[in-house]
Amino acid sequence: MAAREAQILDKVRQLGLDESLYPLDESLYKLDEDETAFFKAQTGIQDDEELKKHLLQGQADAYKVFPYPCIRKFAWTKLKISRLFAYHQLLKLGREREGAILLDIGCCFGNDARKAIADGFPIQNVVASDLHQGFWDAGHKVFRTTPETFPVPFVPGDVFDPAHLAIVPPFTAPPTTPRPNLATLTSLNPLRGYVSAVHASSFFHLFQEEQQLHLARALAGLLAAEPGSMLSGRHAGLPEAGFRTCSSGIQGFCHSAESWKELWEGVFGEVGVQVDVEARVFKPTGSDVTSGAELGIPESQTWWLEWVVTRL
Repeated sequence: MAAREAQILDKVRQLGLDESLYPLDESLYKLDEDETAFFKAQTGIQDDEELKKHLLQGQADAYKVFPYPCIRKFAWTKLKISRLFAYHQLLKLGREREGAILLDIGCCFGNDARKAIADGFPIQNVVASDLHQGFWDAGHKVFRTTPETFPVPFVPGDVFDPAHLAIVPPFTAPPTTPRPNLATLTSLNPLRGYVSAVHASSFFHLFQEEQQLHLARALAGLLAAEPGSMLSGRHAGLPEAGFRTCSSGIQGFCHSAESWKELWEGVFGEVGVQVDVEARVFKPTGSDVTSGAELGIPESQTWWLEWVVTRL
């Protein structure tokens, strides 16, 4: 994993995103009414200025782990999961399917997993994963919890490392292996065929087209064979699939709604599994404003792709 981290950090620095070039700026801090209520309820801090100071410290802790722009611009305070059009579908799975497992991949602080739990998804069935343990540790500080008071398993690892997440075809029948003990997971591989819902926001756009396909295949192999099992999220997209270019000249691949639908239908179609794919590309406004300007991305290329893939 160290080699993978070094490669990513080198790319981040090529983009000019390291802390020396983009120091933290508290003027970017802004919570709306719902976000304020959530963080006050979660932390127990009721004073606005005290809450701001507390979240700024959490941001600083995480930025030292890895200087992602979404940390700098407080994207982790925006309750992304609950603003997805498929959120009600995810919560319904948690309520109605016995033992339904939710995986929050690329979880960072774990704020989205915590929001889903606060809204009723059973805590004992939630798993979180990211490349860096330090993000999860920073989340415990932000939310004033411990592994004992918030016992959601965190599984650190590289999604492109088969020892952590190997590609298998989508399941067409329940797995023959026993349901894993979530508390003892050391990789995501034991979850293959057992996950009812995957949440992946601000994640796919970190990778190029071939890597996004690899990731889609890997996550598809985690999904339970039952109808209604789902993957959902939001990340950078474009009205027509192609590349957007940062000011540094580095290009990142973005799917359109149409190409995203084709990708997932192809992944599941390889084994004859039918899925319903809903996707939309839209311009960000309000709490959805992205880090486009911060990354040197022209406004014309700043779009969100929001999506849900549901097994039929």
